[in-house]
Amino acid sequence: MNRIKEVLEEKGIKQTWLAEKLGKSYNMVNGYVQNRQQPRLEVLFEIAEILGVKPQDLIKDKE
Repeated sequence: MNRIKEVLEEKGIKQTWLAEKLGKSYNMVNGYVQNRQQPRLEVLFEIAEILGVKPQDLIKDKE
């Protein structure tokens, strides 16, 4: 599970903007945001860099 949705909401960033920055389709990014699919590790690091957060900030702890 990831926290991409929460981080986007905290920063007021739209999924379409992230998709454009990543060079991925909106549907692909929406899959990440809705936790239907998980990004590859290198993509997760790229998302973290784009959003200005640490990669671990995008990962939910198992609770």
